[in-house]
Amino acid sequence: MSYMQVSQKFYDAFKLCGSSLKEPPIARALHAQLILSGLDASIFLLNNLLHMYSNCGLLHDASRVFRETHHRNTFTWNTMLHAFVDSGQVTQAQHLFDEMPHTLRDSVSWTTMISGYCQNNLPTLSINTFTSMLRHSNHQTQNPDPFSFTCAMKACGCLASTYLALQLHAHVIKLDFFRTQTCIQNSCVDMYIKCGAMGLAETVFLSIESPSLFCWNSMVYGYSKLYGPSEALHAFARMPQRDCVSWNTLISVFSQHGLGVECLRMFVEMCNQGFRPNFMTYGSVFSACASVSDLEWGTHLHARILRMEHSVDAFLGSGMVDMYAKCGCLGLAKRVFDGLGERNQVSWTCLIAGVAQVGLGEDALALFNQMRQASVALDDFTLATVLGVCSSQDYAATGELLHGHAIKSGMDSSVAVGNAIITMYAKCGSTEKANLVFRLMPLRDTISWTAMITAFSQIGDIDRARECFDMMPERNTITWNSMLSTYIQHGFSEEGMKLYVLMRRKGVKPDWITFTTSIRACADLAIIKLGMQVVSHAIKFGLSFDVSVANSNVTMYSRCGQIKEAQKVFESIHSKNLISWNAMLAAFAQNGLGRKVIETFEDMLKTECKPDHISYVAVLSGCSHMGLVVEGKHYFDSMTKVFGISPTNEHFACMVDLLGRAGLLDQAKNLVDGMPFEPNATVWGALLGACRIHRDSRLAETAMKKLIELNVEDSGGYVLLANIYAESGELENVADMRKLIKAKGIRKSPGCSWIEVDNRVHVFTVDDTSHPQIKEIYTKLEEMMKKIEDTGSYVSVISSAHRNQKYHSEKLAFAFGLLSLPSWMPIHVMKNLRVCNDCHLVIKLLSLVTSRELIMRDGYRFHHFKDGFCSCRDYW
Repeated sequence: MSYMQVSQKFYDAFKLCGSSLKEPPIARALHAQLILSGLDASIFLLNNLLHMYSNCGLLHDASRVFRETHHRNTFTWNTMLHAFVDSGQVTQAQHLFDEMPHTLRDSVSWTTMISGYCQNNLPTLSINTFTSMLRHSNHQTQNPDPFSFTCAMKACGCLASTYLALQLHAHVIKLDFFRTQTCIQNSCVDMYIKCGAMGLAETVFLSIESPSLFCWNSMVYGYSKLYGPSEALHAFARMPQRDCVSWNTLISVFSQHGLGVECLRMFVEMCNQGFRPNFMTYGSVFSACASVSDLEWGTHLHARILRMEHSVDAFLGSGMVDMYAKCGCLGLAKRVFDGLGERNQVSWTCLIAGVAQVGLGEDALALFNQMRQASVALDDFTLATVLGVCSSQDYAATGELLHGHAIKSGMDSSVAVGNAIITMYAKCGSTEKANLVFRLMPLRDTISWTAMITAFSQIGDIDRARECFDMMPERNTITWNSMLSTYIQHGFSEEGMKLYVLMRRKGVKPDWITFTTSIRACADLAIIKLGMQVVSHAIKFGLSFDVSVANSNVTMYSRCGQIKEAQKVFESIHSKNLISWNAMLAAFAQNGLGRKVIETFEDMLKTECKPDHISYVAVLSGCSHMGLVVEGKHYFDSMTKVFGISPTNEHFACMVDLLGRAGLLDQAKNLVDGMPFEPNATVWGALLGACRIHRDSRLAETAMKKLIELNVEDSGGYVLLANIYAESGELENVADMRKLIKAKGIRKSPGCSWIEVDNRVHVFTVDDTSHPQIKEIYTKLEEMMKKIEDTGSYVSVISSAHRNQKYHSEKLAFAFGLLSLPSWMPIHVMKNLRVCNDCHLVIKLLSLVTSRELIMRDGYRFHHFKDGFCSCRDYW
């Protein structure tokens, strides 16, 4: 047999053993046979021997053969480099590459190292090696090949460096690789997507004459990140061809965005098109079933898998456990879990998370202990999940123990675990401990910073929350929303709106939470113009029809006195939820439209939407404003009898207000005495207000005594009782009340009124002299007061010479409105305290003599004055 024939026999044997058999004994026997034949000096056969050993996992044998080979060529070195890289021994590969003569290195040598670093999660070393290759290529006849660039682009995607991505892109264009190499086009699109530069990815994609299927699949995902699921679906529909990856990508997009129904619909369509689902498909669909709590679909999918698949692996089993647990079927989740042949960290974590989700903290911790006893390796996600269980005072001690375990095991360096520890301490009320953990974290992400903002917000430390926000190296929409909510929840609505404006200037894309929160701020400030601008932004971003945004619009318009606009928005909501109905009920109640409150409430009941305690507060308040005693009693009784809602202090306060305004003070007092729990200050305050209307000083004393027992230091009750004594002519009691107020050191909060003119809010207080137009305002008010007195309906007890010292803030605001606003425009004045009877009369007469529509907000109650008539018919 000739040398060529023997060499071919050995080559075939080496290839068969390395690719199919992979049996170490056979590999070593072939090596022995090679030595016996005397052909072990053949560099060709030795190279193939190395390749066989590396494929069989005999790296030590391969390394020994390599070291004993004296005449190594480029293929010998490359084979050994590849063997080290594939086995994950990157350090050995690097040492070998450094030993390799520069004259023997080719593009395969360099690319093996570049690819190897990237495969072993060392993208920085991958890029550094690529840079060295470019420098050395200047002295070689051959430039880097396209595969080198694809490996470098993959590493760049891992680093998420847009700057580096642009450089790589420019380089492949310079070498004319981009136009001619499909693999470069694919890698370029994928690189930009992984760098988060979706706009650049789209630009590159659109510049490709005939994008590959890989490019299309990448851009379906890219469009979901850039524009959302709808654009991803649009790109999917334009694809010239599709494969399983295409369908899985779109199904995953819908699942990740919480669009469970659309995800299930696409799954059905995929099956109808003849594509066979794989474990990735099933994982996304199970997640979708869990997100919409669709147990029927989940069980159907479970049955399909059992029928069509040979077995259920750990991945699919974990998806089933997660689905059943999130659908509330813990028994089925445990049954699937017990039936799994292999239980990994994911399976255990899904079951623990499902049990914790329904509030069974003790059971979740017991499962965690079982997992530890089963010797299952604890990973970051499992520990983060269990730390989430400990986010309450009941399990604070367990949480601290887990924190200690994380430090001992080195898992505290994980960002996910660190974030979970911060959240755990924050929810347990240990904000300083959370801050210490945050400062010691070696790596932080956006979630870390957002968690600290939330922690400071929970204790009301707005300054530190903002300081944390300003220090963030990178912010996303969730972070901006967190800081925005912090301002609004703590009453800093003006600061919140400044942050919203800054957010828009920075080009941050808002979501429905942004608009809901911002519109709420406009409602709190009663700034209609700015509120309408925010609503316009919501329309621009296609979020105006989101039910939460629409509900906020209803509240904003109603609190600004625009009840018709609020009603239009409410009627435009296609799928009204309980919050929608409550917003509209409150709108009518605040604007004194009691009949409309009742009509809307009855319409709500017809839709089978079950009311809650907030609904009844609005209904009873509406009845109170209109003096609808019979109707109010009916709804108060039906609240418990029909819907099983136990009345709260708010409901009793509304009923006391209703009965008191109608003059039924005895019934109001009996209702308070018969309450199943101790009345709070709101209830006694309502009774005191009723006593003021009907000048019942004896009952007022009783109510005031109760308020004092409750340690209510608010000046309103004391002033109200003093006024009742004054109106009843009991001057000695008035003097006694003033002495008591002085002795307690109680100070009356100054009244404050504000009006918006030319996108600016003008604030007035009693006897205000700080406004730049104050002289003109007083002159206008004097003129109006003269006209009012000429009607004969009002006589001021204050002389003209001293009148300007007694003008309350709302009168000054109205006078400024008369000076500044066109005659066709209603004047909106907002006030933080209740308007006194004298001012109310002046306001009615101002409306009459000026023929202007005046809208006064008193707290959250609106009074619409037109031609001297108050449309809310409230009792003053």
